Amino acid sequence: MEPPPTPDPMLERDSDLTATILRERSKLGHFIRRRVRDPSEAEDILQDVLHEFVQAYRLPAPIEQVSAWLFRVARNRIIDVFRKKRELPLAEDAVESDDDPGEYRLDLALPSYDAGPEAVYARSVLLDALQAALDELPANQREVFIAHELEGRSFKELAAESGVSVNTLLARKRYAVLHLRASLQTVYDELDI
Repeated sequence: MEPPPTPDPMLERDSDLTATILRERSKLGHFIRRRVRDPSEAEDILQDVLHEFVQAYRLPAPIEQVSAWLFRVARNRIIDVFRKKRELPLAEDAVESDDDPGEYRLDLALPSYDAGPEAVYARSVLLDALQAALDELPANQREVFIAHELEGRSFKELAAESGVSVNTLLARKRYAVLHLRASLQTVYDELDI
């Protein structure tokens, strides 16, 4: 009498992989479609995530929490898609108004009103947070940040006008940027964009 054949570990892994994809695909697809308006783009993201899962599944180190891993990768892919849509250099984003030629438009670096209700909400929250963070700055830091970043003025020009050295102005702007980054990162994380 022959002993029963031993199961092939590769076939078992492929079977586990298939079962996991079948179990998670629907939830994952729904998660992506709720965040990405374009159905073909949502499907592309889903396929990318599943492809990455298959590649990672074949690595020697196992994925501990498969569902959490899949949703984290999907979220990162969605963020990448939104970033690519906004990756225009600031000079290309700047829109000159009839009233003020050469005016820099910070609002163009924020989520577009056309990107759906979540983007409109995120834009509103980020603008409010930016204003609040600017208001928290000491006056000298706020003035340098606004003059350089929003009005497009050079440090040399600001130094000549104010009598403050360029290095001091650079330091003030650096402190302002660090404060704004910390304030806005908290808001950005809470929005879960």
